[in-house]
Amino acid sequence: MRWWKTVGLAGLVGVAATGAVIARQERRRRAYTPDEIRERLHARLATPPPAPGGEAD
Repeated sequence: MRWWKTVGLAGLVGVAATGAVIARQERRRRAYTPDEIRERLHARLATPPPAPGGEAD
C-alpha cells in the first residue's frame, strides 16, 4: 500500500470520528426541554461572575 493511500485512509477515519462526536453533542443539546434550558440560563445568571485577575482572597 502506498503512503498516500494510508494518509487518505487516516483522513477518512478522522472525518468519520469528528462527525460522530458532533452528532453525539447535538443529541445531548436537543435532549433538553425548553423549561430545562430556561432554568439553566437563570441559574447561570444568578451566579456571580469570577473576579478579574484571578482569585480574590
